[in-house]
Amino acid sequence: MKIEIWSDVVCPWCYIGKRRIENALAEFEHADEVEVHWRSFQLDPGAPTRPTESTTVMLARKYGQSPEGAQQMQDRVEAVAAEEGLAYRLSQTLHLNTVDAHRLIHLAHEQGGNELQGRVKEALLAAYFTEGRNVADHAVLREVAQAEGLDAVRVEEVLGSREFESDVHADVAQAQAYGASGVPFFVVDEKYGVSGAQPTEVFTQVLERAWSESHPRIEVLATGDECGPDGCAV
Repeated sequence: MKIEIWSDVVCPWCYIGKRRIENALAEFEHADEVEVHWRSFQLDPGAPTRPTESTTVMLARKYGQSPEGAQQMQDRVEAVAAEEGLAYRLSQTLHLNTVDAHRLIHLAHEQGGNELQGRVKEALLAAYFTEGRNVADHAVLREVAQAEGLDAVRVEEVLGSREFESDVHADVAQAQAYGASGVPFFVVDEKYGVSGAQPTEVFTQVLERAWSESHPRIEVLATGDECGPDGCAV
């Protein structure tokens, strides 16, 4: 079974959604047969690569609120994140562009498949939300990527070019084709879509339904004499 997850590394609900689906998978009987692949999505492609303002200021401007009102919004999200074991520091986060972070996530998949890609995704989310770091800064991106095992030479090559940028755009286009208007957005076996950071119980139900439909049980209509592991009835 394959799960594709569209998200942005500066989306607070994406990190929460990541934890919730991980919790569902931790209790899922067939988790070792589930492939999780991360897809790119940019909430604000026009955000600056050299950030000049905090997300608090940006949110206040965007929604016509005072900085105090925007901070209250962030406080509410931090409380939800805490329920999932995530210590957000949203007042320290910056409004920034994520295309380079996404390009490194694609590099991670090229170098180490879904496992390495997942580690880099987690590290970037943690760097931004729990450490308040600037994940548009190439120095930060180098440090995070190399700490998770990405090849230093390839990291430099990617950051010094536009490699994987077309892949980022392709992911965004696919999400839009699926009808996604925001993230996180989950697609299971290219058949079931789940929008938003749903409760863990919802993800559990989706996993079980997708598994049962892709692995249907045969209805036995009649039984008779047969041989089994313990021998044959005579």
